[in-house]
Amino acid sequence: MRDLPPVVAELAIALTELGWVTELFVAGSAATGDYVDGVSDLDLVALTRGAIDPDRRAVLEVLHRHLDGGAAAGMDLGCVYIPERSMLHLDAVHPTWTHGRMIDGVLSGITRAELAHHGLAVFGRSPRDLLPAVTDDDVRDAARAELTDYWSLAAARPWWWLDPDMVDLGLTSMARGRHALANGRLLTKSEAIDASHAPAWLIEQMRARRQGEHVTSPRLRSAWIAWRDARRTTALARRRPRHLDASP
Repeated sequence: MRDLPPVVAELAIALTELGWVTELFVAGSAATGDYVDGVSDLDLVALTRGAIDPDRRAVLEVLHRHLDGGAAAGMDLGCVYIPERSMLHLDAVHPTWTHGRMIDGVLSGITRAELAHHGLAVFGRSPRDLLPAVTDDDVRDAARAELTDYWSLAAARPWWWLDPDMVDLGLTSMARGRHALANGRLLTKSEAIDASHAPAWLIEQMRARRQGEHVTSPRLRSAWIAWRDARRTTALARRRPRHLDASP
């Protein structure tokens, strides 16, 4: 826990003082040991005692706006707030602070898998004490859901890929998705760079960006590579029978 950015402790103190937030978990790169300061997002999950009514939601929004304007500036700190009794409801939507605003979103299957395998408790009980065990097939199902939902939408919109951020995000997400379907395991984002379906020059540039270096890839060429990979991988996820996931 000592390696987490200090803003996590600041958020933990503020949430504890509210009196109705019972747990704060760390998922994503910070939980798997793949966190890179200034590059990685901070993915957090908090549990609450009782429902999150409009007054509680407003308090959380003010708190996060304050952090984003100070200690969390430029860190892409996100947090999903879940009433404990709703933790096991896979399709339930919850207040979610992400990219500077509060929205309603689900806790993705990938995040659930990260919590079950690697999640850290900043305060409160361990996520492994509250979540059921996640099987290899659960990981496969979570990966397929992401590939056939958001990433299929992105693959149908080639102009999205002209955003340079989509190149690294897409290539690593496709690599993680393929690995999860085949093995029932999650790759870290750094591992996914090496498993990307991209030429060596682009993989090298992705590695450099992952380490915080300011490296620019050719916009059209890299967008084409990433978009084509997304089209192929999402098509595979849609047509591949579930019983073949673990086959070579």
